[in-house]
Amino acid sequence: MPLLSTFDVDAMIDGRQSPQAMKVRRGVGRLLREMGWAVVPELILSSGRRADLVAIDGRGEVTIVEIKSSIADFRADSKWHHYKSACDRLYFASTPDVGDIFPPEEGLIMTDGFMAEIVREAQHSRLAASTRRAMTLRIAQTAARRLHELEDPNPWVSAPV
Repeated sequence: MPLLSTFDVDAMIDGRQSPQAMKVRRGVGRLLREMGWAVVPELILSSGRRADLVAIDGRGEVTIVEIKSSIADFRADSKWHHYKSACDRLYFASTPDVGDIFPPEEGLIMTDGFMAEIVREAQHSRLAASTRRAMTLRIAQTAARRLHELEDPNPWVSAPV
């Protein structure tokens, strides 16, 4: 698998996500969009780590959602601690069959893949202005590049005239 660039447009689905994780992503994405937030999946942060879902609301507050598709997935992954410095709020998202195995100080979203519900609100920890600006630019640039890639997937090939 090739290394990903900072704003990789092919990162949204790269084979690392299980069908269960994609189900969680869909349900949580629908909830966040319904709340009026813009959502970008698989966003590469300045640290090089990749957040499952990053959302930005109308006030410019940044939320990261860490998807956990199983208990084993949660136990095997400790990188979520590093996400807290890149967001105002951090949520875990999963399905009811995984249960609430997550740290009580973090937010929790449960989904069946179609609908989702915030079960526990995340603690609010205001980002520094410089970090907020950097995250806002990263979200906007990544979303714009991915949108352009959908419109023109191979810009190096001439279109027939």
